[in-house]
Amino acid sequence: MKSIQPTGLLIVSLLATGLASCGREAPEPEPILRPVRYQRVEAGGLETSRTLAGVAKAGIEADLSFRVGGTVTEVNVDLGDSVRQGAVLARLDAVDYELQVQEAEAGLAQAGAALRKSEADFDRTRALYENNNASKSELDAARAAAESARSQVDAATKRLELTRQQLAYTVLRAPTDGAIAFKDVEINENVKAGDPVFMMTSGSLAEVEFAVPEMMIADAKVGLPVTVTLDALRGREFPAEIVEVGVAVTGASAAFEATARLLDEVPEVRSGMAAEVICRFHGTGSPGSLVVPWVAVGEDREGRFVFVLEPEAEGVGTVHRRAVSVGALGQNIEILKGLQAGEFIVTAGTRRLTDGMRVKLEGETGGGT
Repeated sequence: MKSIQPTGLLIVSLLATGLASCGREAPEPEPILRPVRYQRVEAGGLETSRTLAGVAKAGIEADLSFRVGGTVTEVNVDLGDSVRQGAVLARLDAVDYELQVQEAEAGLAQAGAALRKSEADFDRTRALYENNNASKSELDAARAAAESARSQVDAATKRLELTRQQLAYTVLRAPTDGAIAFKDVEINENVKAGDPVFMMTSGSLAEVEFAVPEMMIADAKVGLPVTVTLDALRGREFPAEIVEVGVAVTGASAAFEATARLLDEVPEVRSGMAAEVICRFHGTGSPGSLVVPWVAVGEDREGRFVFVLEPEAEGVGTVHRRAVSVGALGQNIEILKGLQAGEFIVTAGTRRLTDGMRVKLEGETGGGT
């Protein structure tokens, strides 16, 4: 009798194992849990903190330009220079304007001479009329000539004032104390009236312009305290308050322009620096009410609802749909009925959730975020 070889034993063993496994069903794969974020429901209203991007600027920014055109003959400042109110920044060639002043002065003198002659003729005609040596029509004509001459003098005086103003406009002066933040003019350059040649910044308190999303505009009010941070200053925080809020959206972003002013003087802040404005909005609703983020509340044919979470061990939980009644609507939503303080609700990942579904917990969002 021949002995069984090791190779044969291995084949028999594999066949036996395969036959045994055929009698057992393959294990079912573990269900994939949908991730959600959640938050504890608290009484007293939630404070919402939002960080909005902005740009720093000086308290006052003014574009300076000549009110008349001409050739630049003098530029007395450079970019970054500090100037005092009334300082001469630049001048234009004033020869043409001086000639216009001289011409207006000559016109006024001529009109004055004509006025004196007309008044003398009127006085003479009136005397003749009183002695019955001149007619009524001659008196009226002399009176009209004197009044016309007087009007010519008035017009010549206004013309002289205008030309003198035009001459004064050839000198560009600083309207207030400040610094030159923009310069676009050189000597011998021809400029037009109204073309910006300098931008001047002034004001001791810097400001930040930023955009407020439409959903937050109801809470962004003038006087609201905010915090401003600037990356260029290593993220230092500065107290500020909102001083302006726009009444119409700008651009296609459905955002409103707003301005925050720093409460303290910070010389290091310069126009154009990237800034962030941290706004802390108080929750909607009366004191002691339950307030939740608006993203946690859904609505369908059956009404408004939330998903209440029952956390379990190992980062999983079960959600239950619950109908709620809401009150004041704004950045947050006041819950009048359907929730109790201390319960957990889903705040992110609510899409495609169903009642009784087990979910994976990604973390608690914290109040108002």
